[in-house]
Amino acid sequence: AEWCGPCKAFGPVYERVSEDHPDVLFAKVDTEDQQALAGSFGIRSIPTTVVFKEGVGVFMQPGALPEEALQDLVGKVKELDMDDVRTMIAKQEAEAKAAAGDDAGCCSDPSCSN
Repeated sequence: AEWCGPCKAFGPVYERVSEDHPDVLFAKVDTEDQQALAGSFGIRSIPTTVVFKEGVGVFMQPGALPEEALQDLVGKVKELDMDDVRTMIAKQEAEAKAAAGDDAGCCSDPSCSN
């Protein structure tokens, strides 16, 4: 957004880090033009850094990151073992589903409305 001072301050940092990592796709989203996309990620403040690896969201943080922190983040994401990440996500989803089932009512029948 043109009016976003922190976005303008973060811009040069973002550009330098993206130039240091030509093997990584960096992209910017104008949240005013792409409100539905921003909303789908729950972005409430800008700038917000969102990082994906192999199609999986692995990091999201509002606020401008200092250059050293962004460089460190890119390095850590490059090192992620995505098989481990997917296993962890599956475990968390199973635990959440089990916890929701505990509060679902009188029985495990999904058609039961009690």
